[in-house]
Amino acid sequence: MAQSSYSDMNEQQAEIARLESELAIRDQLVQQLSQELFRLVKGNAGFVPSPEVSEQHQAEMSALRDQLRGVEKQIDFYQGQLEERDSEVLQLRQTVQELTDRTRMLEQVVQELPTVYRQKFADRMAAVKQRVAEIQRENRQLQAELQSVSYRLAMRTRRSQRLELPTLEQEGLDGISLPSF
Repeated sequence: MAQSSYSDMNEQQAEIARLESELAIRDQLVQQLSQELFRLVKGNAGFVPSPEVSEQHQAEMSALRDQLRGVEKQIDFYQGQLEERDSEVLQLRQTVQELTDRTRMLEQVVQELPTVYRQKFADRMAAVKQRVAEIQRENRQLQAELQSVSYRLAMRTRRSQRLELPTLEQEGLDGISLPSF
């Protein structure tokens, strides 16, 4: 779309340049014609143009003025279009600048995201690690207490209870054969 508007603008500028050069040529011809007529009239006091020639010149001048007005209208029209295009181009440049700035900002945010997420994860993990360390410390303490209590309980039960093993008498062993090792 931008390519076609630039080519349209270039074509319009070329057309305006062509029309301006044509207008300049016509102005120059009219100036030369006026000077020549003035010189002829001034140099020849008896020269009075015939009414037919004068009317023809006036008709030509009128036609040239009409063409000149038409060319001026075209120039005004094209200048208006150029001004509109210039304002559109300016607006598009501003939009491009804004979008470029926004893109840079977003790229910076995207580049900073891993660092931000690492920091947040580290912050969360610090609390979790601290809690795990507390639980492990408490667990070791409880295991030590459990071993201490188990040991004391075992010592008490040994003291308070002596196991008495049944004694086997010879009479009861006659019918039983025990394996030998």
